[in-house]
Amino acid sequence: MARKLANGDNDTRLRGKRWWAQVGWKHIFALLMIVYCLFPILYVISASVNPGGTLTGSNRLFQAFTGQHYADLFASQFPRWLLNSFYVSGVTAVGTVLMAAAAAYAFSRFRFKGRRGGLTALLIVQMFPQMLAFIAIFLLALALGEIFPGLGIGSHLQLIAIYLGGALGANTFLMYGFFNTIPMDIDEAAKIDGASHAQIFWGIIMRLVTPILAVVGLLSFVSSYGDFILARIILPRTEDYTLAVGLYVWGSDERNAPWGLFAAGAVVAAIPIVLLFMYLQKYIVSGLTAGGVKG
Repeated sequence: MARKLANGDNDTRLRGKRWWAQVGWKHIFALLMIVYCLFPILYVISASVNPGGTLTGSNRLFQAFTGQHYADLFASQFPRWLLNSFYVSGVTAVGTVLMAAAAAYAFSRFRFKGRRGGLTALLIVQMFPQMLAFIAIFLLALALGEIFPGLGIGSHLQLIAIYLGGALGANTFLMYGFFNTIPMDIDEAAKIDGASHAQIFWGIIMRLVTPILAVVGLLSFVSSYGDFILARIILPRTEDYTLAVGLYVWGSDERNAPWGLFAAGAVVAAIPIVLLFMYLQKYIVSGLTAGGVKG
């Protein structure tokens, strides 16, 4: 009997070792990664409520509290920069979704001359780094502003147009794979009932591809919301800055920068992105993975 109990305890220990070897270490690794990711966030929040207004004085987290930095934040040009970012990113996200969805629908459903060549061209264009195009974009914006002043340097519409052009290729490929997972039988049944291509696209297909629309819109919004280089090139006036450019100007002078104000602005700027991810999280996994099933 004692021998059976000893064998039973030994089996339990083996199961425990096996669990730690296969599963337990993953929990430890996940906890370490959570701590690693949360510490910078806590540090920035602590700096935003630190009355000293310096980063070196924030080594001890939450040693003092003040809301003055947030009050000063909304008394500055920050609200205007925030609205500019919402406008540019929102219009870019909507435009990217519509353009990429239309292009992906055409490549997925229609068979026309140059279809494969067009897909290949989109893929090749995306291989070149955007850094190579900054000078060309700036010169093009200058030339375009002489013909259409509303699309020149300092125009939010010009910045939106640049974002739309840069995001079209990658997002078209992402949607193209998702569109291919929708059976063609749905289109054929709708055509038999007398539906046009526009009715099929807007009334049927667009409702079935909601996950990928949410993912593309989210990625487009986040990338344009946090972009700095293009926005710095196109928007020279302070009142037209987006958040990334405005916060950079505040932190450009390392010795005299208002770091408390900068940290408060970073916290407020991150809130919309976090809320957007939480609202669209149910679409993110399905939207990113379903496109690889067929295509």
